[in-house]
Amino acid sequence: MDYKQTASEVLKNVGGKENVSHFEHCSTRLRFSLVDSSKVNVEKLEQVPGVIAVKMTGQCQVVIGNEVVEVFDEVMKLIGTLEGNASKPKEKQKIGSVILDFIVGIFQPLVPAIAGGGILKSMLLLLSVLGVMDSSSQSYQILNMIGDAPLYFLPLLVAVTTANKLKVNSLVALAAVGVLILPNMSAMMGEGAQLFGLQIENIPYTYQVFPAILTILLYAQVEKLFTKISPKAIRIFFVPMMSLLITVPLALLFLGPLGYNMGQGFASFIITVFESVGWIAVGLLAAVLPLMVATGMHKAMLPYAITAMGSGKELLYLPASLAHNISESGACFAFALRTKDKRLKSTAISAGISALFGITEPALYGVTLQNKKVLSSVMVGSLVGGTFVGFVGLQAFVLVGPGLASLTMFISEDLPRNIMYAIMGLVISFSVSFITSFFLSKEKDAAKDQQEFIHAVHAEKEFKSPVIGQMVALSDVDDDVFSSKVMGDGIAIIPSKGELYAPVDGRIEMIFDTNHAMGMKTTNGAELLFHVGIDTVQLGGKYFEPQVKVGDKVKAGDLLLRFDLEKIMAAGFDPVTIAVVTNQDKYSLKVANLQQVQHEDTLMLISAIAEAGGG
Repeated sequence: MDYKQTASEVLKNVGGKENVSHFEHCSTRLRFSLVDSSKVNVEKLEQVPGVIAVKMTGQCQVVIGNEVVEVFDEVMKLIGTLEGNASKPKEKQKIGSVILDFIVGIFQPLVPAIAGGGILKSMLLLLSVLGVMDSSSQSYQILNMIGDAPLYFLPLLVAVTTANKLKVNSLVALAAVGVLILPNMSAMMGEGAQLFGLQIENIPYTYQVFPAILTILLYAQVEKLFTKISPKAIRIFFVPMMSLLITVPLALLFLGPLGYNMGQGFASFIITVFESVGWIAVGLLAAVLPLMVATGMHKAMLPYAITAMGSGKELLYLPASLAHNISESGACFAFALRTKDKRLKSTAISAGISALFGITEPALYGVTLQNKKVLSSVMVGSLVGGTFVGFVGLQAFVLVGPGLASLTMFISEDLPRNIMYAIMGLVISFSVSFITSFFLSKEKDAAKDQQEFIHAVHAEKEFKSPVIGQMVALSDVDDDVFSSKVMGDGIAIIPSKGELYAPVDGRIEMIFDTNHAMGMKTTNGAELLFHVGIDTVQLGGKYFEPQVKVGDKVKAGDLLLRFDLEKIMAAGFDPVTIAVVTNQDKYSLKVANLQQVQHEDTLMLISAIAEAGGG
């Protein structure tokens, strides 16, 4: 991969550096917070060499895979500073997307430090168990303290990431939260400290995240206020002084205890749910993780996982992730054995190896989400493996993506069987998903497929108009993909009403995430693609309301989609609606030459090609 070229193309298609308000990466994805997400060209982004997939949530997530760090570095060189962009008004976002973006922005940067320290501790424990190092030696204890440091000073790390997310002075923020864990302050609180006659609760703030978040949320508002009202000549010392003077007392008296109780309550709630539902909760979470990871929603589990790690262990999310990650690997390897497509085989093998080591995005976007049978296999393997590790009570002691290389995260002196349970869960998850995928992914014999196809030939299907409007030649559509008929032959209509109807009987096979496109399969096997507008994927689903869902059987004339024609046009998009037969190699089309069309007008005749081939 040419990292510079990939970075340049990615940045160009997210709207340029002036459209980026915040930029970070996780283990496989570039994460852009944007000023205006409508400027993102998703279709071109997905075509950039090195890009596996693109997901538009609260952020624009560009999935790169194992080489994400190299691409991130090149993008950062092109972006430079983002300070000027931070003040630009963003488009209105849904509250859920804003919250998820905030959570990810705070917690995602913490993971490398926590994971690094945790893996170091687990490796030391392994060396101690094997007799390589003496756990009572000073060398062991010093190295162990290095591993402890990220969690012990977690409030300080959170202060920095929260300040960076809110675009305020991170060093002053660090100082504000630092007061909470000062040794002298801790000693005073233990003896019964008071401030302005008010009692300060004796709370151990080490290993905590929510007190720091609440403190910096207040600090950000105070800093902005005094920056606005302070004379420029004294701003350099007056703003931080007043910010600390106001923020820290309120943190000691109110925000710190509130945040501590929030953290304890959050963890207790998760544990209560876990205990109420029972060990099956791990299996259920593992089964839905493919969908959560695909949408980025798994990041919502980070606050719980990090908070839980403050107590030294986690028993829900990470065990479930182990089952899911390994199931992705098993399903990919089985699919690689079954498929005859050389490109897919190579993709599946590479993705399977990555998943085996805890990186699942290449598997998800390259294989799993492209094949329903593989997805089903992953979910079955995750469910069975997750249920097993939940039943035996598997515990994780390091916050890192579970995989073959990170199995030491399950080592415990107090629970010697824990690592054995992890290995057993790994084997079960891999085996179940592999076997299931192996049998479900069997490709039919080509000759048999042809015979079945010949026997399934029906008479010509009348294709009614899917929308009311003016019919135009497909070759005149301002989109090379459709006008060149690469996607298939068909018709194009400039709609006069924002309603899309089923032109034939069939079944809904696909609805695009942004609702501007959907696919259906007719009763005689023709695969149809409906696409409303040119580049309307950039609208992110705005102005589109599907009236059906995937799997629904529909009759000709059934309403499939409502779309706000006026708002789409006002936003500057061409509303031309396209319908093409994508498996055109198996069907012949006769297209009518009409102008103004109604729903009852027949625009095409679709006939299956009945030749067996070979003379």
